[in-house]
Amino acid sequence: MPAANTLTGAWTSSAPYAQALSDPQRPLTLRTSTGRTLRLDAARFTAPPDAVDHAVLDRCHSPTLDLGCGPGRLVAELARRGVPALGIDVAPAAVLLGRAAGAAVLQRSVFDRLPGAGRWPHALLMDGNIGIGGDPAALLARIRALIQPGIGELVVETESEDIHENHVVTFEGGGMPFGWTRIGAEALVEVAAPLGFRVADRWTAGGRRFVALVTCLPGT
Repeated sequence: MPAANTLTGAWTSSAPYAQALSDPQRPLTLRTSTGRTLRLDAARFTAPPDAVDHAVLDRCHSPTLDLGCGPGRLVAELARRGVPALGIDVAPAAVLLGRAAGAAVLQRSVFDRLPGAGRWPHALLMDGNIGIGGDPAALLARIRALIQPGIGELVVETESEDIHENHVVTFEGGGMPFGWTRIGAEALVEVAAPLGFRVADRWTAGGRRFVALVTCLPGT
């Protein structure tokens, strides 16, 4: 996985990402080191939560940490429901939009020091954010240290297909390279199990796939 400062710098300095947030119809594309293109759904990043999102948020009945929250659409919705929530994102443009929408958002990497470590009942990795850094195992291990042991739940939105691809990518239009992973539900479970996670639930809705993970207590 690229160094954390490289990952942060790639999103912080990305003009294409900031432009896509201000104009969701603008294409947002990653280009891999092999020349392949991966299209990101920027319109979803800024759209109000849809029925599929609301069903995920229905699981979050107590404080929730949204990792890679973008403009904070889910954090803002949880706040409207009266559920304490905090979003984390490294991109200044996303953080500003999130705060303007009424979301509590910190400009920080998931690998930085975060408030409430080890005490969060719920965490979210939506919109492909399991790909952050190109190392799902490192990301899951970090999140395991953030959620409540044994009862904290992490909901991960995976790829709709059963794949596991690691890439080094840049934003089309310029920027620093960073790691990005595309991973399906089956591969995610295989990565998560040795790290002390078990599957609490998995489902498909609106063509999107999700896995809910909880941490195993020692001896279980």
